[in-house]
Amino acid sequence: MNAARGKNGGAARPRARFVREAPDVRRQALIEATARCLAEKGVGGTSVRAICALAGVSSGLLTHYFDGVDALILATYADVGTRVSAALDAAVEAAGDDPRDRLRACLQANFRDPILDPDLLATWIAFWSLVKSDPKIAAVHAEVYGGTRAQLEELLQAAAPALSPSQTRIAAISLTALVDGLWLELCLDRSTFSPEEAQAMVEEAMMKALQI
Repeated sequence: MNAARGKNGGAARPRARFVREAPDVRRQALIEATARCLAEKGVGGTSVRAICALAGVSSGLLTHYFDGVDALILATYADVGTRVSAALDAAVEAAGDDPRDRLRACLQANFRDPILDPDLLATWIAFWSLVKSDPKIAAVHAEVYGGTRAQLEELLQAAAPALSPSQTRIAAISLTALVDGLWLELCLDRSTFSPEEAQAMVEEAMMKALQI
């Protein structure tokens, strides 16, 4: 088949196509820029101008998708929590069918990328600073941590069916606190202990929990 011809007999040039990003892509770009801004500048430095500069968009785009910075920070907290949950879920699924392996994978994934990340810590600190003063942030915080504990309780119950509901709940809280503390210290300074040592400490605590 002959190519289409232009007025002068040459092959016609294809028309330029202008690709518009889908709304959810632009919205996600603003969320990711907010996470970076919180990590780099803290809550005090996270403004419409700062976020849009990182995202490479106009200020009007932010207000098109969100009712101001507070709403965007709220959406960012939920998004970061979702990404952490997805990383834990992926680790659990990759561990296979053995209940103890699945529990172990969930706990130890906290000490590997993408969760073991100093930038993620900086973002979390910004969120934590708002929990006591912003009821909406507090609600997201409760949802994120409640979901993590519920997952851990389910994995504990599968790995040790003899545990009572109250024992499972206490074990999940204890393991969560240990993981959070070790994760925090590793993100701040890795000179005291290594991720592998953190995993070993959590492994020991897990085995004790299963023997209650």
